[in-house]
Amino acid sequence: MPLRLGTRGSPLARWQAEWTAGELRALGYDVELVPIVTSGDAQQVGPIGAIGTQGVFTKELQRALLDGTIDFSVHSLKDLPTEPIEGLTLASVPARGPIGDCLVSAKYRTWEELPQGAIVGTGSQRRRAQLLHARPDLRMEDVRGNVDTRLRKLAEGQYAAIILAEAGLVRLKLDEHIAQVLPRAMMLPAIGQGALGLEARADDETTLSALARLDDEATHSAVVAERSLLHHLRGGCLAPVGGWGRFEDDRLLHLSGVVLKSDGTARLFAHHSGAADDAEDLGRTVAEELLEQGAAALISASRVAGHTAPKS
Repeated sequence: MPLRLGTRGSPLARWQAEWTAGELRALGYDVELVPIVTSGDAQQVGPIGAIGTQGVFTKELQRALLDGTIDFSVHSLKDLPTEPIEGLTLASVPARGPIGDCLVSAKYRTWEELPQGAIVGTGSQRRRAQLLHARPDLRMEDVRGNVDTRLRKLAEGQYAAIILAEAGLVRLKLDEHIAQVLPRAMMLPAIGQGALGLEARADDETTLSALARLDDEATHSAVVAERSLLHHLRGGCLAPVGGWGRFEDDRLLHLSGVVLKSDGTARLFAHHSGAADDAEDLGRTVAEELLEQGAAALISASRVAGHTAPKS
């Protein structure tokens, strides 16, 4: 029997599924792709938060797992909510791709070059808030759709620039559109950005055994710390929260976290390091420091802003 892999239909989701299937086939497994439509794919107009739920790109895949339609799914890990689903487990996290956020523009090469009042497109409160913190003069407007749709809207002149994930552009071989990978000091990535998460039923030993062969220990530890940070902030994957877990020369796991007010007028930052085995606790420690600084109020305010952001 083949392993049935559920996938969304967007080009990037198909790339992720084909890559995962290819890696498993190279190890001798038979893999069948099963297309699944999610609410995030079906509703392509307006801010993502206005759909009214977390997991807009994941819930239908999780339902298909639970009812046995598929054996596992592959997510952009930044889209996967941190709240556990009974019966499911994050079985494997392959080696991480690029984690940056990119300025994409036909006219401007850096975020500093954008003129006063330039219109910048992004569907992410995290990107919106961090860019506004650095450049409060910019006009941030929503942009939805897959990568090709967003690039088309940019080419039509609807925006001076748009912000996209580096990993998606590289994986789709569209990295020639990158004007600048935004500096990490200004733009921390989303929780899990650049990483894939392979989810399966917790009692499906055959599938879990296969997926374990794709797991990268360092990446897994880093994203556990990031997801623990988000979970203890109770922010949800749509909040203006950034986190970056990585191993440095001291061989410790370092975690930086940021929480912002949606309009960029407030920014809270915390950083701690620890052993890889303490990734969960490391995330909790960074979250607690951010909460002591007032993160809960900023996250609460962002939920209102996410439902009322202007439509593109």
